[in-house]
Amino acid sequence: MSLRFGGVRALTDVSFEVRRGEVFSIIGPNGAGKTSMVNCISGRYRPTEGRISFDGQDITRLPPSRRAPLGIGRTFQNLALFGHMTVLDNIMVGRHHLLKSGFLRGMVYWLGGAQTEEIAHRREVEDIIDFLEIQHIRKEPAGTLSYGLRKRVELARAIALKPRLILLDEPMAGMNLEEKEDMARFILELNQEWGMTVLMIEHDMGVVMDISSRVMVLDFGKKIADGTPDEVLAHPQVRRAYLGEDLDESVEAAA
Repeated sequence: MSLRFGGVRALTDVSFEVRRGEVFSIIGPNGAGKTSMVNCISGRYRPTEGRISFDGQDITRLPPSRRAPLGIGRTFQNLALFGHMTVLDNIMVGRHHLLKSGFLRGMVYWLGGAQTEEIAHRREVEDIIDFLEIQHIRKEPAGTLSYGLRKRVELARAIALKPRLILLDEPMAGMNLEEKEDMARFILELNQEWGMTVLMIEHDMGVVMDISSRVMVLDFGKKIADGTPDEVLAHPQVRRAYLGEDLDESVEAAA
């Protein structure tokens, strides 16, 4: 797959596969094309060349609204919450395509059937709130929360889609160590206990290497390596492009 913006090549001939049930991470320097790749998978961008297949179905030309019902959810590098809405209502928005009676009708209780349906959906949302340990802020406006909690709420909204594949764009950016540890735990539980396949962009190499099944490295829009965390760390191009050529000497000098 390739992606161009005018004369600028964001991605060039990148091919890879995410296997069902794994945590697959994409790493690389700033401007490597990581978010562009996720935007193509989610439908925000359409590739200039190539195709995207999900569970055997070609989704290259499908808009985002038609990818969500197939089981693809995502979070954003820059938070995309509704600041004036409560945490609970932000998460409920994530379930709009699952409401058979229509989201608005469910919200305002126009019909008994819609009311019953919304109650069932709210139960599932409460389960997500319990899972992410955000019970204490469920009625707070999202815009009043700390950055770390807003990242957790955005994850909750993505989970509310009930995706089979969840795309996480820098889920730990701007977090302190404790918040990162919590987020890593949530991601692993989503993968191992909730059965979600995870595709993640993340700059924290420690987290990536700890929780990923496989890793792909992009540099200037091109794939330079993929494999297990150990294989990627040992790759000479990765060490030059991402970790730095003099890594070993620096560690020895510090020791």
